[in-house]
Amino acid sequence: MLRACRVIRGPNASSGDHVDTVLLDHEARQRRRIKMTGEGGLAFLLDLERPASLADGDGLVLEDGRIVRVIVAPEEVVDILPGPRISLAHLAWHLGNRHCPTEVLADRLRIRRDHVLIEMLRGLGAETELVTAPFRPESGAYGQASAHHDEH
Repeated sequence: MLRACRVIRGPNASSGDHVDTVLLDHEARQRRRIKMTGEGGLAFLLDLERPASLADGDGLVLEDGRIVRVIVAPEEVVDILPGPRISLAHLAWHLGNRHCPTEVLADRLRIRRDHVLIEMLRGLGAETELVTAPFRPESGAYGQASAHHDEH
């Protein structure tokens, strides 16, 4: 089976032609080794030395040099907005204290759908809204480098 053993990031990934694309949710973008099939039908094995946090526009380099482009798939997520009694920073602290993958947006936080967390956040005074959108959580201070850095 054809393998993809390297990731290229940023402008280098989308500057050339790609042979296919893979539409991946957050969980699928955190893998090291898994069989994948592109939107155009190309089957290959993602076979990286270590897990990579794939980002929108990254390129998976196949062993024959062709590139498969990564597209972040929309998924069910919850947008969290501060309420009159609680700040966004306070809500972020509660999510961080629970080691919950969280995307930080300009005026809201975003998490994967979790009914226990939703009830906790509402109890704290947050407003929550179920949406379908790409989920790009922060990697964390001790996690992998930002997806905007090149990996060769």
